[in-house]
Amino acid sequence: MDEEIDTRKINNSFLRDHNYATEADIISTVEFNPTGELLATGDKGGRVVVFQREQESKNQPHRRGEYNVYSTFQSHEPEFDYLKSLEIEEKINKIRWLPQQNAAYFLLSTNDKTVKLWKISERDKRPEGYNLKDEDGRIRDPTTITALRVPVLQPMDLMVEATPRRVFSNAHTYHINSISVSNDYETYMSTDDLRINLWNLEITNQSFNIVDIKPANMEELTEVITAAEFHPNQCNTFIYSSSKGSIRLCDMRASALCDNHSKFFEEPEDPSNRSFFSEIISSISDVKFSHSGRYLMTRDYLTVKVWDLNMESKPLETYQVHDYLRSKLCSLYENDCIFDKFECVWNGSDSVIMTGSYNNFFRMFDRNTKRDVTLEASRENSKPRAILKPRKVCVGGKRRKDEISVDSLDFSKKILHTAWHPSENIIAVAATNNLYIFQDKVN
Repeated sequence: MDEEIDTRKINNSFLRDHNYATEADIISTVEFNPTGELLATGDKGGRVVVFQREQESKNQPHRRGEYNVYSTFQSHEPEFDYLKSLEIEEKINKIRWLPQQNAAYFLLSTNDKTVKLWKISERDKRPEGYNLKDEDGRIRDPTTITALRVPVLQPMDLMVEATPRRVFSNAHTYHINSISVSNDYETYMSTDDLRINLWNLEITNQSFNIVDIKPANMEELTEVITAAEFHPNQCNTFIYSSSKGSIRLCDMRASALCDNHSKFFEEPEDPSNRSFFSEIISSISDVKFSHSGRYLMTRDYLTVKVWDLNMESKPLETYQVHDYLRSKLCSLYENDCIFDKFECVWNGSDSVIMTGSYNNFFRMFDRNTKRDVTLEASRENSKPRAILKPRKVCVGGKRRKDEISVDSLDFSKKILHTAWHPSENIIAVAATNNLYIFQDKVN
């Protein structure tokens, strides 16, 4: 990654036709499975599309690592809450994979209210020769059955089936914003604006409330929970972030209800930067532990911060994602963009971090060399195997020919969701209704 940070080759992009793109096609989450062989996306229409990586073949070495559609299924349907007269959207908020234990794959997907556990399995044989059914599956008349047949398995075309194994519902009053699987792989937590619930993957009819910040009087509500995640290798520890820009680390061994945190991370505000928008832009939209478990990364509206778990007073590193928007906060407030929730991801070795921006730009920061780069995911410059050119945004003054002016940025094109392969330099970037997959230049 050292030398190659700004010459990433496009691997392939999964593009849906722009002319037919609807609101339902907008990608709302992207997630690699623990081996990186599969990549799942969820969209606003409640669909999950799973891509599988092609195996390397000797006669087509250049196609190494391409991802092709493996399975598509409808995960959630639109519902209606008759008690509250509320429509429940089918939009997939988050997907989390479970480690593979056998030939099948398992993933959790959630909309605003309901988490589902899906099993994705392959079938290439079908049983034939039933005694009680005919070949079309109709029940046979028992009086016509005169002999006993032994059913046999016949080969058939490979079929990938997605079946819902568990449905975890009726536990959230508010919208679920994140799910996280514990490293014991037996439990997971689901988080909404005011509460965090702990579930056992085998038990759907009960969950334990481990965080509850709902005040007795809702008029006293000052902050909401924006994201939560389990520690990668301690199943008792988790963090959650708030709309006030703070992060709380909790230990479930301390008490059953983690209303008191073990650690509290917050950066004091610089009074000279105080403005009407300070509170909105300090809200944390995403929080992620590093793979090592030593650091955590938070994303607010303008910056990405890296914190050391052993230092609560201030972040270890702060990276400006798009500081040139500071002068534009007023218009971003008026068009509601200031409330966009950007995600952030680590690479496999925790040395590079990536997050999205506007105009289909996404940013990478190398923590060792302190170099950063802005790249663009768009159809115009994304021919397969093209090398991405770094982009620059200029603020006022004279504009060089390869720079783009702040005033001409397109705020309707935003990259909120990104994912990084767990061990290789392959990234997935969701730009509205298109998924781009980039990989390091392969010599």
